[in-house]
Amino acid sequence: MATRLTSDEPAPCSAEVHATTVHSGTIRIATPAITLVLASLVVLSPVMAMEPTGTQTEARPYVLDGGVSAPVHDFGAAIRQHVIVSAPDGDGDGRRDAVAVDIIRPRESDGRAKVPVIMVASPYFACCGRGNESELKTYAPDGSPRGFPLFYDNYFVPRGYAVVHVDMAGTNRSDGCADMGAKSDVGSVKAVVDWLNGRADAEDSEGRRVRATWTNGKVGMIGKSYDGALANGVAATGVRGLKTIVPISALSSWYDYTRFGKLPFFHDYARYLAEVVAEGREREDPDCARLNRRMAANDGDESGAYSAFWSERDYRRGPKPDASSLRASVFLAHGLQDTNVKTHDLARWWTALGREGVRRKLWLSRVGHVEPFDSDRAPWVRTLHRWMDHELMGIRNGILRGPRVRVEVAPGRWRTSDTWPGEGTPMTLRPRADGRLSPGPAQVRRVSLVNDPWQSESEAITGARNRHRLLFVTDPLRRAARIAGSPRVRMGVRTEVSTGQVNVMLVDYGRSERVLTRGEGVRTLTMESCYGQRTRHDDACYFDVERRLGAPALQVLARGWARLEGVGRHRVAMRLTANDVLVPAGHRIGLVIVGASPDWVVNVDWSRSRYRVSLRDTHLRLGDRLRFLHDGRAWVPPPNAGAGEDLLLQRAHRPTPSDSGDHGQSTERPSDPRFSPLRTVGGDVGPESPPTQVRRPG
Repeated sequence: MATRLTSDEPAPCSAEVHATTVHSGTIRIATPAITLVLASLVVLSPVMAMEPTGTQTEARPYVLDGGVSAPVHDFGAAIRQHVIVSAPDGDGDGRRDAVAVDIIRPRESDGRAKVPVIMVASPYFACCGRGNESELKTYAPDGSPRGFPLFYDNYFVPRGYAVVHVDMAGTNRSDGCADMGAKSDVGSVKAVVDWLNGRADAEDSEGRRVRATWTNGKVGMIGKSYDGALANGVAATGVRGLKTIVPISALSSWYDYTRFGKLPFFHDYARYLAEVVAEGREREDPDCARLNRRMAANDGDESGAYSAFWSERDYRRGPKPDASSLRASVFLAHGLQDTNVKTHDLARWWTALGREGVRRKLWLSRVGHVEPFDSDRAPWVRTLHRWMDHELMGIRNGILRGPRVRVEVAPGRWRTSDTWPGEGTPMTLRPRADGRLSPGPAQVRRVSLVNDPWQSESEAITGARNRHRLLFVTDPLRRAARIAGSPRVRMGVRTEVSTGQVNVMLVDYGRSERVLTRGEGVRTLTMESCYGQRTRHDDACYFDVERRLGAPALQVLARGWARLEGVGRHRVAMRLTANDVLVPAGHRIGLVIVGASPDWVVNVDWSRSRYRVSLRDTHLRLGDRLRFLHDGRAWVPPPNAGAGEDLLLQRAHRPTPSDSGDHGQSTERPSDPRFSPLRTVGGDVGPESPPTQVRRPG
């Protein structure tokens, strides 16, 4: 973290005018106002224990204290290196790519014990920053690394790990070009794992060959969003030496990230993202403009179809990389209210890992695109520490004997289990012509809506009368119900346009305390907490974050979209975005159907056409049975339901670094309909285009 101190020696955790909670070794000190903190460490000998390996005796890279690796190494004295790893040609210019790698490792282990590696590979170290405070890499005048973003170096290097930060191809100090999760991105990072295991070459800044003789080759990758996608992609190559990955709010399919049901969330996104991550790099590469144009030409935005372009960027079903090739264990973390990397991707990746027999663990919280280090700092760090110790150090600490899944189903209410989403008794609910949603036989009726290409989501889910939506609502719940996994919807619909679209929303109607959706569900405080040791240029203190709580009258639980090609009858089957939420007794579950969804996806139907839905062919399927109070009447939300409340209004906005951090900032979108990111990122759509969100996976 960028420092606020003035010494190169290990220093107090904070000298800021903030209340600060300090976590240093086993000592916790909380002080108000101006903080003077004594840096206390558990006094343990850094002399390594010896353990037999075959016929030889090898030094262990850690010292145990309380069943975990202890902070016995001097962070200020740690060895800091910058090397350039030779990677395969990813941009097609006929030359191998040079990948910049920054390393920090304990000096006390050098020549005495081989250490494992925690690796963060990212495209954002120069353009946008990492973490809630958007930290960038910093360097000394001679070019050596000085400041490593995030807390991993401060916390894990004193405990016997090396931390390695990799500039993905096409970013910061690396050459080559970014290609949105394909062979250049993944290959550039995989090459570093190969180098750490003696299978690739590297040089220092003077051109001298460098070997990673200090590591045992055991690598764990961790990162949020794009960084986590790189971890998924590299693991899916089956590379040897990568023992575990911790993808946080990460995607496993770039197709699923950029579209749903053949409807793009944005146009020309691959080119746009490659240009964003190239900002701040040391030198431009003319080959990248050519590659960006090729991606824009081949992304298939016009049809939304899955093609070879997207198969190359799909880590679940390849052909390669793909889930069947994984050798690494996986510890997934995701926010259940994440609307950036949406939860249908999470659910599909988790399922694919289980199908392939991958050792896996899951942490789901009731926030948006937020790291657990921010939203649940203390328990997350404890769990992550034990996971890395087990997977990389080989410490038998029982991390896999406990529940594999931890889920926050309501604010502060956590549930644990060994499976997710669990096995319940599935329930089918069918829409009725009077607006009810209930079990029982289907009705042989048709109902219709008139498409409104400008209708917002808040307009669609509120108000009593609206000919531009269909709303079906259950009776009140008799008791609280947990809705977990991806709800399934089947629908028969008839269209009168050559290309149509439908959007389905599952809504919880009823006032109760919830984690709000604005600001990703959290706000940044003025207090800090500190994890690990620090130097003048690499602090270990971060602003605390708390959940935004409120009691809105409703909240959208899941969404899904589908493109309809051709005039006439369509059978639609969709799995909505995943969730795991406890809906209180007395609430009602609503199924909302509309045509265009300009808050979320590209409009393909700009007409006021009519969509006729067959009730006989339409139903909602949930993973477990619900119990209702039978009041025998239809219900609609009052006209002002949700007015001024926490409705997720997605509007057009170009991404900024604050998308990945500074949760105290507003996330309101401009509502000017003239703003069209489809035009501004290079699409061919004219100024009449709808406002559509454009975000990067930050």
